[in-house]
Amino acid sequence: MKEDKKTKIWLRLMRLGAAMGCHQMPERSFFYKGYQFPLCARCTGILAGYFLGILIYCLFSTNIKIGVILCIPMAIDGITQYLKMRTSTQWLRLTTGILGGIGIMLIQLQECSIIWRYINEMS
Repeated sequence: MKEDKKTKIWLRLMRLGAAMGCHQMPERSFFYKGYQFPLCARCTGILAGYFLGILIYCLFSTNIKIGVILCIPMAIDGITQYLKMRTSTQWLRLTTGILGGIGIMLIQLQECSIIWRYINEMS
């Protein structure tokens, strides 16, 4: 019965990961105790990067350029893998995903800040 409950939770998480747009390919995902992560290694990194990006934005002065620079390694890793120029590894996907997630979040937060300042200046 206990294992059945774990399986149900895992299946729900897998459906959530799929709904988030992750391909969930087993060969590109981490496993824990026989269960595949609901997100592939890169998507796991991106999600972790989002949370780290919020923390970094709150603690440090950043700008959009830093965010763009942090996205470059993920783009290079993804594009070169897609073009079959090389094969990426789980840890490289995770690492570049984290950097990309931080970069994406920093860009989004900077854009929100710019919009917020503009709205405040209008009123």
